[in-house]
Amino acid sequence: EENLLKLDMLGHDDPTMIRMMEDMTGVDAQKIPLDDKDTMSIFVSSKVLGYEHDKILTEVGTVGIPEFGTIFTRGMLMDTKPTQFDTLIRLSGFSHGTDVWLGNAKDLILSGTASVNQAIGCRDDIMLYLIKCGLPEKRAFKFMESVRKGAIHKGKAWPEGIVEEMREHQVPEWYIESCKKIKYLFPKAHAAAYVMMAFRIAWFKVHHPLAFYAAYFYRRSQKDGFDAVMMTHGIETVKEHIKCINADPDHSDKEEDLLTTLEVCYEFYLRGFTFDNIDLYASHATKFLIRDGRLLPPFVSVSGLGESAAWDIMEGREGKHFVSIEEFSAACPKVSKTHIENLKQAGAFGDLPDTSQITLF
Repeated sequence: EENLLKLDMLGHDDPTMIRMMEDMTGVDAQKIPLDDKDTMSIFVSSKVLGYEHDKILTEVGTVGIPEFGTIFTRGMLMDTKPTQFDTLIRLSGFSHGTDVWLGNAKDLILSGTASVNQAIGCRDDIMLYLIKCGLPEKRAFKFMESVRKGAIHKGKAWPEGIVEEMREHQVPEWYIESCKKIKYLFPKAHAAAYVMMAFRIAWFKVHHPLAFYAAYFYRRSQKDGFDAVMMTHGIETVKEHIKCINADPDHSDKEEDLLTTLEVCYEFYLRGFTFDNIDLYASHATKFLIRDGRLLPPFVSVSGLGESAAWDIMEGREGKHFVSIEEFSAACPKVSKTHIENLKQAGAFGDLPDTSQITLF
């Protein structure tokens, strides 16, 4: 009871993705320079990725990048045009806070009232700024805590006399008004950790694109977010699915999640990359493999085919060369008729006949 330990249980998706890319490329992610110019450029333009001003993906090249891949955060990038790593940390604070960006920092920045680096992004910004203005450290800390918890929105007052004290130290009115709107502020340490992770993933996207897409699609396939039939048949098919989802203002959360993967898949084609058809003898159960400059999808990327059936295929094919789909089915008992139909649609069987029977007459 004399010691309090706080554990922040963060998601493991991004570290898993980075480990996969390290294994595929031999690059140590810890040694990736956080000032790499080409990587930094995708937060402003997609030019280094080989395309520009795409109507679907907009100006920036951050689809698939954690923290900066959604339509909301890409809009934030276009509004601020960040050129420094520190600005990305501030933007992470904007996006994770409540009433920090919309109706607050965004308006101040676009109107020219404040720069990106002056607007409040993380809770630490308030304390450090007020100390710089001359307020006592403890006073600045208490005010920061009051603002970051959204005290006045919960009917609690700020520290007594703090507004007058800030004015005495030439803190501008817009800054005070901005503080009044905030309901929650993100800690800068969290933002820095998230952005470091995101930047390393972005580096792979720029310098080792196939490893990036293989790891990204693997992560999505683990959540049923990658459909081989929908996504491996060319850019036009992907584009049509994107248009259909965007055309429906009432599309579901599942479709919204699918849209994210479709956008990355669209960019994959836009950069000149392609998929191989699923291969009964070469595809992995769960991982996307790089083969001759193309991505080979795993069995789980087939709609409805889970890991149990996927591993069953890998075991059932050992030492075999199937002469028919019928023989394949007998060797893989966990693969249902529905699975087989979906594998057919994905092109997994090629010209393999349905049965082993031959007609003599």
